[in-house]
Amino acid sequence: MRTTKQKIVLALKIALVVLVLAVGLLFVFRNSLLQKAIAKIQTKLATEYQCQFSVKKASFEGITGVVLEDILLLPKNADTLLSVKKIKTNYSFFQLLTGDIQLNNLEMTDGYIQLVKNKKGRNFDAFLKRNPKEVKTTGKRDYAETANRLLTKVFNLVPAEMNLSNLSLKVDDMGRKVNLHLNTLTLDDHQLQTAINVTTQTFSQNWKVSGMANPRKKIADLKLSSADATNIRLPYIDERIGMITTFSDIHITLDNLEMESGELHIDGMAAIDDLTVNHRRIASKDVVIEKAEFDYRLVIGSDFLAVDSTSIAKLNQITVHPFAKYSTEKDTVYTLKVGIPKMKAQDFINSLPKGLFSNFEGMQAQGSFDYQLDFEFNKNNPDALVFESKITKDQFKILKYGEADLSKLNGEFVYNAIENGRKQRSVLVGAGNPYFTPLTEISPFLQKAILTFEDPQFYNHAGFSTEAFKQSIAKNIKTKKFSRGASTISMQLVKNVFLTREKTLSRKLEEILLVYLLENNRLVSKSRMLEVYFNVIEWGPNVYGIGESAQFYFEKKPMDLTLNESLFLASIVPSPKKFMWLFDDQGNQRPYAVSKQKMYKNIMLNRGLIEAQDSITAAIPVQIKGSSRSYLRLKIEQDSTAVDSIEIDVLD
Repeated sequence: MRTTKQKIVLALKIALVVLVLAVGLLFVFRNSLLQKAIAKIQTKLATEYQCQFSVKKASFEGITGVVLEDILLLPKNADTLLSVKKIKTNYSFFQLLTGDIQLNNLEMTDGYIQLVKNKKGRNFDAFLKRNPKEVKTTGKRDYAETANRLLTKVFNLVPAEMNLSNLSLKVDDMGRKVNLHLNTLTLDDHQLQTAINVTTQTFSQNWKVSGMANPRKKIADLKLSSADATNIRLPYIDERIGMITTFSDIHITLDNLEMESGELHIDGMAAIDDLTVNHRRIASKDVVIEKAEFDYRLVIGSDFLAVDSTSIAKLNQITVHPFAKYSTEKDTVYTLKVGIPKMKAQDFINSLPKGLFSNFEGMQAQGSFDYQLDFEFNKNNPDALVFESKITKDQFKILKYGEADLSKLNGEFVYNAIENGRKQRSVLVGAGNPYFTPLTEISPFLQKAILTFEDPQFYNHAGFSTEAFKQSIAKNIKTKKFSRGASTISMQLVKNVFLTREKTLSRKLEEILLVYLLENNRLVSKSRMLEVYFNVIEWGPNVYGIGESAQFYFEKKPMDLTLNESLFLASIVPSPKKFMWLFDDQGNQRPYAVSKQKMYKNIMLNRGLIEAQDSITAAIPVQIKGSSRSYLRLKIEQDSTAVDSIEIDVLD
């Protein structure tokens, strides 16, 4: 009888013979198998993607080399998507048997990928649609396993060695054309070098990518820079969205990618130098960031995606510790935490992107501060939104203002009313203006009405209403549009006096910082801020300030305004030039305007801001007089457009 050892040896011999036979058969029939594989791909692309795929010649070279010639991918009734003259690659025979294929090297010459969008449609649409044969699962997806599997496949398909030449990526988006021509790309002994020519209808540049790349160890250290004497300019987006973006170089590293205890960890760094962006929605001039860097640690678990708190972002001299997380463990929850450790105030001011904070250029300050933001949104419970923002100052003091001198609010100054980027007129805020009205000479009814509907917490907050901001975020997310703002009187004042009316990111960011400085450094009293606000806001066609407004509508002094007149004036603050749509051709308030005014009155009554006897006369419709009545008649004669179509726009 055979011993156990003999049986094992025999089994190994049999297995070896079977393996040799299998390898031999595979080698003998490999050309046939290659043709069948190509035919299978052709059938799949034809049936599922309506694309014709052809290879003029496919053969093996040596034991593990494969050569494909004249490869073509042509979508039905569309422009060619892919055309390559020759592809040559090598694979590991053992990996072919196990199914874990890794490309050892790749040679590719003379070809292009072409993405076209025209009146007929897009030539790549079929590849964006969901595969109809895809099996739908009801089980919960494991984010870590899915990401790890996909990334592993991607890295396996990146050859350890490459030699590419004369290849192009062509984009034609309704006549907006971009051509990225890869002159050469070599990856040899983990060192990568490229030469790329970028051509658009507006400019031409030469780029290069160089550095280290090791797809087997899943690490890389690459730098994109210009081969010319100019900064890199991003193509396509300038013609597509009107944004011109340039930079000197981008540096990207991937230091670690591995699964640990069911979590996928991705570590690396991304940095960009001399970034310049110009877009009308960002700022009216170039925005320049000298240096930005992000040392990232991404963590993907079975039910969450996160930017780990050990990540560090730097903007010039500003250091930020971010934490962001998307979790589906129980509910769908979005979490964001941002921390700026203690830093000098002047370093912060100097680090602000040039062109984005023009009013802060030249500002000098002493002291230091730190900042913390805590945000959490539960998709299934939006009203439980968490929003906490805190700045801790240490001997902070402004030594010199920039272009926006906030202290001018304490004295007499000239306010320049601007609309659509054009100066309308100048308004003197001070005793030299006969229409200037001190706060003590403005009807208490109007003061209470404005505060009720514009900023109920004005005297209690420090420039920002956290509760209003939370409600605004929750509503905007629920409605999936910007349907509610959270602007305070402080914000409206800063916007009117110091900033333009342009709708840019720059203006909004400057508004936030200026309001913070104004309110948190006790530069101006609350009463004075409210007084200036009443004397500069627009209240009608070429009507600025409460002195002009009271005269224009009622031929009265601001102190003599009744409750219903005050309610009317408060109601038109959001859209003052549309006041005429609240009246008929006889100058009488329309029913919906009266109802709205009654609702305002009841809110003030319920909040104890007015007494029952005050509201008795509030039911009387407002009667406008003088200049406003004449203006109303003129507009009615010029435009007989139905009022109902814009009722919501005026009153909501």
